[in-house]
Amino acid sequence: MDWFQAFILGLVQGLTEFLPISSSAHLRITAALAGWDDPGAAFTAISQIGTESAVLIYFRHDIARVVSAWCRSLRSREARTDPDARMGWLVIVGSIPIGVLGVTLKDQIEGPFRDLRLIATTLIVLGLILGIADWRASRDEAGGRHRVPVQRKELNDLNVRDGLLYGCAQALALFPGVSRSGATISGGLFLGYTRESAARYSFLLAVPAVLASGLYETTHIADEPHVPWAEIVFATVVAFVVGYTVIAWLMKFITTHSFMPFVVYRLLLGVLLFALVGAGVLDPEAGEGVG
Repeated sequence: MDWFQAFILGLVQGLTEFLPISSSAHLRITAALAGWDDPGAAFTAISQIGTESAVLIYFRHDIARVVSAWCRSLRSREARTDPDARMGWLVIVGSIPIGVLGVTLKDQIEGPFRDLRLIATTLIVLGLILGIADWRASRDEAGGRHRVPVQRKELNDLNVRDGLLYGCAQALALFPGVSRSGATISGGLFLGYTRESAARYSFLLAVPAVLASGLYETTHIADEPHVPWAEIVFATVVAFVVGYTVIAWLMKFITTHSFMPFVVYRLLLGVLLFALVGAGVLDPEAGEGVG
């Protein structure tokens, strides 16, 4: 990996991490189209430290409040009724599924799951799921046939059942092409939450899992020879700067727009990827396993 590749991959990571279009898929596709080696699951995990750092800063007040309330709940039974303390516990509960599956499926994540045909499939399938979930949310807002708007849930309505289901949805992001935000937002919309609440919890829920994964991969490859650390750090910084801008834009966008533009994009990209592989333009396993 050279400096130009690091810049482009960091840019792609920052642009796509928080949009429901899959950053891991775009990193894989970008490298394949450019004729570069697959940056690998390890690079993806480490560069996500940059984008999650953007989450920590953007939601710093929310996170500080949640962490403070959660710490108080460890000492006081009364403090456990605080919505912020409950949020802290639910983030922990929701992080369990992806932690368990991440360890169990590690070899597949770094190998077979990065096949471009599988990525094309997951882009299309999750795109359809997100589209259905978003359509249901729009129908509730419009009131359906009876024109009576349905009140959708906010984060204060989150409970253990929903937190665990959110976590199961997030675990689907272990498949490149699914999208962490896309899966958790879809899950939240199906559970009856507003678009903004689903997106906000998606970002908060990702923090423990992404940081743990990034730190694990950092220590895992630390002893490997010829790791381009300077370029990886540069890509991570680029991802942080771009990611922060994308979060700010997305949180404003979803207050007045649906997720349908992302649904259409996912479907078109999935079909195009199948066409490029089918025409022999792209090797579905090109550069696979190279990090």
